Amino acid sequence: MRISSIILSAGSSERMGSPKALLKIGEKTFLQHIIEILSKKYVEEIHVVLGALSDEIEPSIADLPVNVLINGQWDSGQLSSLITGLHAIDDDRTDGVLVWPVDHPLVSGVLIDELLNAFENDHAKIIIPKYNGRRGHPVIFPNKTFHELRSASPDEGARSVVHRNESIVYEVETSEEAILINIDTPEDYINYIKN
Repeated sequence: MRISSIILSAGSSERMGSPKALLKIGEKTFLQHIIEILSKKYVEEIHVVLGALSDEIEPSIADLPVNVLINGQWDSGQLSSLITGLHAIDDDRTDGVLVWPVDHPLVSGVLIDELLNAFENDHAKIIIPKYNGRRGHPVIFPNKTFHELRSASPDEGARSVVHRNESIVYEVETSEEAILINIDTPEDYINYIKN
Protein backbone atom coordinates (compact mmCIF):
# COMPACT_ATOMS: atom_id res chain seq x y z
CA MET A 1 0.00 0.00 0.00
CA ARG A 2 1.33 3.40 -0.95
CA ILE A 3 -0.36 6.44 0.57
CA SER A 4 0.62 10.06 0.11
CA SER A 5 -0.62 12.90 2.27
CA ILE A 6 -1.60 16.47 1.53
CA ILE A 7 -1.70 19.07 4.29
CA LEU A 8 -3.88 22.00 3.27
CA SER A 9 -2.43 25.26 4.59
CA ALA A 10 -2.93 27.85 1.85
CA GLY A 11 -5.69 30.06 3.26
CA SER A 12 -5.33 33.64 4.44
CA SER A 13 -6.30 32.93 8.09
CA GLU A 14 -8.31 36.14 7.91
CA ARG A 15 -10.57 35.36 10.85
CA MET A 16 -7.62 34.27 13.00
CA GLY A 17 -5.60 37.39 12.21
CA SER A 18 -2.33 35.43 11.92
CA PRO A 19 -1.26 32.25 10.12
CA LYS A 20 -3.09 29.28 11.63
CA ALA A 21 -0.25 27.01 10.56
CA LEU A 22 2.09 28.87 12.93
CA LEU A 23 -0.13 28.71 16.02
CA LYS A 24 1.39 26.59 18.77
CA ILE A 25 0.12 23.28 20.09
CA GLY A 26 2.58 22.39 22.81
CA GLU A 27 6.07 23.26 21.67
CA LYS A 28 5.31 22.89 17.97
CA THR A 29 3.26 24.80 15.43
CA PHE A 30 0.06 23.27 14.09
CA LEU A 31 1.88 22.45 10.85
CA GLN A 32 4.94 20.97 12.53
CA HIS A 33 2.70 18.90 14.81
CA ILE A 34 0.72 17.40 11.91
CA ILE A 35 3.92 16.70 9.95
CA GLU A 36 5.40 14.95 12.98
CA ILE A 37 2.36 12.67 13.29
CA LEU A 38 2.37 11.82 9.58
CA SER A 39 6.12 11.21 9.45
CA LYS A 40 5.69 8.41 12.00
CA LYS A 41 2.97 6.68 9.98
CA TYR A 42 2.94 4.58 6.85
CA VAL A 43 2.81 7.61 4.58
CA GLU A 44 5.17 7.69 1.61
CA GLU A 45 5.10 11.42 0.91
CA ILE A 46 4.00 14.51 2.80
CA HIS A 47 2.96 17.40 0.58
CA VAL A 48 2.28 20.77 2.21
CA VAL A 49 0.23 23.19 0.15
CA LEU A 50 0.86 26.85 1.01
CA GLY A 51 -0.58 29.97 -0.53
CA ALA A 52 -1.51 33.32 0.98
CA LEU A 53 1.08 33.37 3.76
CA SER A 54 3.72 31.08 2.29
CA ASP A 55 6.61 33.49 2.96
CA GLU A 56 5.82 33.41 6.68
CA ILE A 57 5.07 29.70 6.95
CA GLU A 58 7.63 28.01 4.72
CA PRO A 59 10.71 28.81 6.87
CA SER A 60 9.10 26.97 9.81
CA ILE A 61 9.23 23.66 7.93
CA ALA A 62 12.38 24.18 5.88
CA ASP A 63 14.23 21.33 7.63
CA LEU A 64 11.36 18.85 7.66
CA PRO A 65 10.90 15.91 5.22
CA VAL A 66 8.08 17.45 3.21
CA ASN A 67 7.42 18.65 -0.31
CA VAL A 68 6.24 22.27 -0.23
CA LEU A 69 3.83 23.29 -2.98
CA ILE A 70 2.57 26.81 -3.62
CA ASN A 71 -1.03 27.33 -4.71
CA GLY A 72 -1.10 30.64 -6.55
CA GLN A 73 -4.89 30.46 -6.74
CA TRP A 74 -5.50 29.79 -3.05
CA ASP A 75 -8.27 32.41 -2.94
CA SER A 76 -10.45 30.28 -5.24
CA GLY A 77 -11.11 27.84 -2.40
CA GLN A 78 -9.75 24.81 -0.60
CA LEU A 79 -10.33 22.51 -3.56
CA SER A 80 -7.68 24.41 -5.53
CA SER A 81 -5.14 23.50 -2.85
CA LEU A 82 -6.16 19.86 -2.94
CA ILE A 83 -5.75 19.88 -6.72
CA THR A 84 -2.31 21.50 -6.32
CA GLY A 85 -1.36 18.62 -4.07
CA LEU A 86 -2.76 16.00 -6.41
CA HIS A 87 -0.71 17.39 -9.30
CA ALA A 88 2.42 16.42 -7.36
CA ILE A 89 1.29 12.83 -6.92
CA ASP A 90 2.12 10.00 -9.29
CA ASP A 91 -1.23 8.27 -9.86
CA ASP A 92 0.43 5.10 -11.10
CA ARG A 93 2.36 4.67 -7.86
CA THR A 94 -0.18 5.93 -5.32
CA ASP A 95 -3.10 3.95 -3.92
CA GLY A 96 -4.60 6.80 -1.96
CA VAL A 97 -4.10 10.24 -0.45
CA LEU A 98 -4.79 11.39 3.09
CA VAL A 99 -6.02 14.99 3.11
CA TRP A 100 -5.54 16.93 6.36
CA PRO A 101 -6.50 20.63 6.78
CA VAL A 102 -3.99 22.42 9.02
CA ASP A 103 -6.76 23.94 11.15
CA HIS A 104 -7.72 20.48 12.49
CA PRO A 105 -4.57 19.89 14.58
CA LEU A 106 -6.12 17.99 17.48
CA VAL A 107 -6.62 14.69 15.65
CA SER A 108 -4.47 11.99 17.25
CA GLY A 109 -1.95 9.65 15.72
CA VAL A 110 -4.10 6.79 16.99
CA LEU A 111 -6.98 7.87 14.76
CA ILE A 112 -4.63 8.29 11.80
CA ASP A 113 -3.59 4.66 12.34
CA GLU A 114 -7.26 3.62 12.33
CA LEU A 115 -7.91 5.47 9.07
CA LEU A 116 -4.82 3.99 7.43
CA ASN A 117 -5.74 0.50 8.61
CA ALA A 118 -9.24 0.88 7.19
CA PHE A 119 -7.78 1.93 3.85
CA GLU A 120 -5.32 -0.94 3.88
CA ASN A 121 -8.28 -3.30 4.21
CA ASP A 122 -9.90 -1.84 1.08
CA HIS A 123 -7.93 0.45 -1.24
CA ALA A 124 -11.07 1.38 -3.18
CA LYS A 125 -12.88 3.09 -0.29
CA ILE A 126 -13.13 6.74 0.70
CA ILE A 127 -12.24 6.63 4.41
CA ILE A 128 -13.93 9.24 6.60
CA PRO A 129 -13.88 9.55 10.41
CA LYS A 130 -17.25 9.96 12.10
CA TYR A 131 -18.02 11.35 15.56
CA ASN A 132 -21.50 11.31 17.06
CA GLY A 133 -23.14 11.00 13.66
CA ARG A 134 -21.05 13.71 11.98
CA ARG A 135 -18.23 13.27 9.48
CA GLY A 136 -14.98 15.15 9.85
CA HIS A 137 -11.30 15.34 8.87
CA PRO A 138 -8.88 14.03 7.74
CA VAL A 139 -10.16 11.96 4.82
CA ILE A 140 -8.45 9.33 2.66
CA PHE A 141 -9.36 9.35 -1.03
CA PRO A 142 -8.54 6.31 -3.17
CA ASN A 143 -6.73 6.56 -6.49
CA LYS A 144 -9.98 5.94 -8.42
CA THR A 145 -11.31 9.35 -7.25
CA PHE A 146 -8.26 11.44 -8.16
CA HIS A 147 -9.51 12.37 -11.63
CA GLU A 148 -12.92 13.32 -10.25
CA LEU A 149 -11.32 15.49 -7.55
CA ARG A 150 -9.18 17.27 -10.13
CA SER A 151 -12.23 18.07 -12.25
CA ALA A 152 -14.67 18.91 -9.44
CA SER A 153 -16.43 22.27 -9.36
CA PRO A 154 -14.68 24.79 -7.07
CA ASP A 155 -18.09 25.78 -5.74
CA GLU A 156 -18.83 22.24 -4.57
CA GLY A 157 -15.35 21.09 -3.61
CA ALA A 158 -14.26 17.61 -2.57
CA ARG A 159 -17.50 17.13 -0.66
CA SER A 160 -19.34 16.75 -3.96
CA VAL A 161 -17.03 13.87 -4.89
CA VAL A 162 -17.87 12.19 -1.59
CA HIS A 163 -21.61 12.66 -2.17
CA ARG A 164 -21.41 11.18 -5.67
CA ASN A 165 -19.50 8.19 -4.35
CA GLU A 166 -21.45 7.30 -1.22
CA SER A 167 -21.40 3.64 -2.27
CA ILE A 168 -17.65 3.48 -1.63
CA VAL A 169 -17.54 5.57 1.57
CA TYR A 170 -16.36 3.75 4.68
CA GLU A 171 -16.90 5.56 7.97
CA VAL A 172 -14.52 5.02 10.86
CA GLU A 173 -16.40 5.63 14.09
CA THR A 174 -14.29 7.55 16.60
CA SER A 175 -14.60 9.06 20.06
CA GLU A 176 -12.43 11.97 18.95
CA GLU A 177 -14.47 15.15 18.63
CA ALA A 178 -11.26 16.64 17.21
CA ILE A 179 -12.29 15.53 13.72
CA LEU A 180 -14.95 18.26 13.84
CA ILE A 181 -12.93 20.99 15.57
CA ASN A 182 -11.78 23.69 13.17
CA ILE A 183 -9.49 26.23 14.85
CA ASP A 184 -10.65 29.24 12.86
CA THR A 185 -10.72 32.19 15.29
CA PRO A 186 -8.76 33.42 18.33
CA GLU A 187 -11.72 32.28 20.45
CA ASP A 188 -11.45 28.76 19.03
CA TYR A 189 -7.76 28.71 19.84
CA ILE A 190 -8.35 29.80 23.43
CA ASN A 191 -11.22 27.37 23.95
CA TYR A 192 -9.62 24.26 22.47
CA ILE A 193 -5.85 24.72 22.72
CA LYS A 194 -5.06 27.18 25.49
CA ASN A 195 -7.44 25.70 28.07
